[in-house]
Amino acid sequence: MKLVSTLALAAIMTIGAATSAAAEAHMDDSGVPGPDEDPYIYLEEARSDEALEWVEAENERTLAVLEADPRFETLKAEALAIYDSEDRIPFVSFRPDGLYNFWQDKENPKGVLRRTTLESYQTEEPEWETILDIDALAAAEGKEWVYKGSTCLPPALNKCMIALSDGGEDATIMREFDTATKSFVEDGFVLDQKSQGGIQWIDEDTLLVGRNFSDELQTESEYPYTSRIWKRGTSIEDAQEIFRGEKSDVWAGASLLRDANSVIHARTAFRGVSFHETLYYVEKDGEWLPLDIPKKASPYGIVDGQLLYSTDVEWEVDGQTFPADSLIAVDLEEWKADPNGAAKTLVWAPAERQTKRGGAITANSLYVTMLDNVVGKILKFDFEDGDWVSSEVELPDNATLGIAASSNETDQVMYTVTGFLEPTTLYYTDGSAAPQVVKTSPAYFAPDGMEVEQHEATSADGTKIPYFIVKPEGMAMDGDTAVLMTGYGGFQIPRLPAYLGSTGKLWMERGGAYVLANLRGGGEFGPGWHQTAIRENKQRTWDDFIAVGQDLVDRGFTSPEHLGIQGGSQGGLLVGTAFTQRPDLFGAAIVQIPLFDMLRYHLIGRGASWIGEYGDPRIPEQRAWIEAYSPYQMIEEGEDYPTPFLWASTADDRTHPAHARKGAARLKEQGHDYYYFEDTVGGHSGGVDNEQRAKIQALQYVYLMQQLMDD
Repeated sequence: MKLVSTLALAAIMTIGAATSAAAEAHMDDSGVPGPDEDPYIYLEEARSDEALEWVEAENERTLAVLEADPRFETLKAEALAIYDSEDRIPFVSFRPDGLYNFWQDKENPKGVLRRTTLESYQTEEPEWETILDIDALAAAEGKEWVYKGSTCLPPALNKCMIALSDGGEDATIMREFDTATKSFVEDGFVLDQKSQGGIQWIDEDTLLVGRNFSDELQTESEYPYTSRIWKRGTSIEDAQEIFRGEKSDVWAGASLLRDANSVIHARTAFRGVSFHETLYYVEKDGEWLPLDIPKKASPYGIVDGQLLYSTDVEWEVDGQTFPADSLIAVDLEEWKADPNGAAKTLVWAPAERQTKRGGAITANSLYVTMLDNVVGKILKFDFEDGDWVSSEVELPDNATLGIAASSNETDQVMYTVTGFLEPTTLYYTDGSAAPQVVKTSPAYFAPDGMEVEQHEATSADGTKIPYFIVKPEGMAMDGDTAVLMTGYGGFQIPRLPAYLGSTGKLWMERGGAYVLANLRGGGEFGPGWHQTAIRENKQRTWDDFIAVGQDLVDRGFTSPEHLGIQGGSQGGLLVGTAFTQRPDLFGAAIVQIPLFDMLRYHLIGRGASWIGEYGDPRIPEQRAWIEAYSPYQMIEEGEDYPTPFLWASTADDRTHPAHARKGAARLKEQGHDYYYFEDTVGGHSGGVDNEQRAKIQALQYVYLMQQLMDD
């Protein structure tokens, strides 16, 4: 979504990591375990010989069992057919010279950046022109390049900085590319040291750069906290620094406040003082003026000469109180003259159990995606005759809705509509009429005989926790159905109904049921739903998940021996807490790219950036919250845990493979059965090509069938 705000640079700073953790010699006064207390700290070195030897042995042991299962090859082939499907929707972005798409298939496993025309795109078989072939580039340079996107100079959007990652890390290098000539620019801008952060174009010869310029100029979380103006033909080392945050920040940097016409109205800056709290500034008369807004509020974009703010907390200002999760507007010219004194007007505020998710700005309007009791809707906003006017976009009811693409230059928008059993449909409008279907994803599984229900579980503190179950129609409520339950519950990220695709094919067609839990800590019901389950209250998320599992058993949907759980990243931590706190409730647990050792998480990968979510284990009071649930420390000898399947990626510089590795090592030490697999090329998002993604999918579903379905 092209929101024109000071969040732009922060958004480029994907919540990711760069290096392995450094071990501390001993447990110090902070109570953080060192090598004397933790014999597996060596596994925190992502690519040390000792660690990789351990990984190789674990992979061999796991694959010898799971790949030998007669179902493995069939499951892998089914998954690969979905990932390589030529008739899946090619999602695009709008640019003045066409519609751009990044495409991966069996012929192009690393992918190609390509473009077509709107007219051609609306046909059954669009004609595509290749702009950049990542497979050819990787082969020519001997690298495992993964395409990580591009940042282009508006309004033409033909001069771009292409981001590339070697092996799938979040850290990237960047090179200038010309889409008109379809080539990298000779002697163009190049940032060849891999780093977090990104750039914005000021003009054709000037970049605003926020990168890790040196080890000294990165935060504890290994993000940039300085920004420079870089002129063409000069060295980045000589570029002028224009903003500097603090080393104690999570991240910091400068940005550009640009409207849909590509006009830069101000230089802005931000300091992420925690993951969820940010200080904003605007350059005024040569100085950085702090914006007098809440730390959980942010600029949202420019529409019709109005600058918008979004706030996650109540905002009291000028005798008014704006509700949490609302949108607020100020006149742009008034704001430029007096950034803190401009009069503020309410644009939108949520009703009960409503929340906004995101949005997009076109040439003339603002579009905002919303959830209304976890059901999607999209509102269009315009500023007309001094008032804000909103209307609902005409899209199907009772579905998950999203904005797939929007144009700054026109009012063109594409929307997605999806559900658990409904393949994704892509709608298009040029702004003059209601959206019409332009593409439909093929059905990858047979939904006949399946149904969706929504129920509520009661958590430990009495809060009602909604969840969806997708199951066979008329399913016997005798506890014999194998159920796969998933959730997330963190960082204000909602988990929503979406087409099940490979899960439907590999799991549900074989008689399994699927459950999605909407846990506190997530974003399904707005900022309050998130903020009530962070830091000292994070146990509420784990309680919610356990409560849903217990409710499934109590209602007769399943029984503990047939109930499996799955989650990745924060969701991996969720699964780890669930099977260590209630080992009697679950028969299988897939722990994907997880957080797991929460007493050292701030030293591993990008863990320090998430202290705002979990707390700081170096502070005794906060360590007490964390230690009470940290799965790594909770594993004990003699407990009857389900046999978990932990997997990670060597190139994951975000959560880091150390967590899953150490969890497996601890389980082995304490005498428990487990499986461990490590993808040695993919990053935090998994395999870098479809073949590897299909393999990992097949491994997981073989494991689930062995644990939950087999006698």
